[in-house]
Amino acid sequence: MSDENLGVERSRLDEIAAGSTYGAGANRATIAHSFEVFRRHIRPGPILEMGPAEGFMTGDLAALGESLTLVEGAAPFCDSLKARFPQATVVNALFEEFQPDTRFQTIVLGHVLEHVDDPVDILTRAKAWLAPTGRIMAAVPNARSLHRQAAVLMGLLPFEEALNEADHKHGHRRVYNPETFRRDFLLAGLRIEVFGGYWLKPVSNAQIERDWTEEMLGAFMTLGERYPDIAGEIYVVAGAG
Repeated sequence: MSDENLGVERSRLDEIAAGSTYGAGANRATIAHSFEVFRRHIRPGPILEMGPAEGFMTGDLAALGESLTLVEGAAPFCDSLKARFPQATVVNALFEEFQPDTRFQTIVLGHVLEHVDDPVDILTRAKAWLAPTGRIMAAVPNARSLHRQAAVLMGLLPFEEALNEADHKHGHRRVYNPETFRRDFLLAGLRIEVFGGYWLKPVSNAQIERDWTEEMLGAFMTLGERYPDIAGEIYVVAGAG
């Protein structure tokens, strides 16, 4: 990415950060559940969180007591992260600019790969930052989620991978399906150890937030683990090839 394009991307991220709703409503529950999924695979050692945004998962990662580095491209988010997590190393940089001086046992990309210009390049860079036994853990929205399939049948989306209004608001560049998600890890030379999903999501966030109880939301988060291909969110745990 050229210097000019890097500048454009920084401005884009700052603009998205100014109106961010990453952790609003049901989205907050998805972040909490994705941490519970990732925690099963985290080994002791330094952790890198890429793109923590408001830091909703950061608090859970910090509570593990490991050395924690946060790399975030949006300056407003970095200011908040530094104030809230003084024990962490916060780096205000795009992933393409980041040059760590350590290797990480765990690299977390929670809702990151759908945002970046070249996800294979980002995964390839992250692979180089792994310790020999390290793991990359990433989660993204699933184009094959039940609610997206229903939206196509109702004529609200032209096809499952199409960007909807919420995708544009969050700055998404793509919506992965299970095959394209796994493909990008393989193209980056990573070895997929676990593929899974969570949150069986039959309707929109607005409908869930209006009608569902916390107990229902928790149950459907877990149900999605039984049906990953049609879950609202999918994840990969991968190591170096």
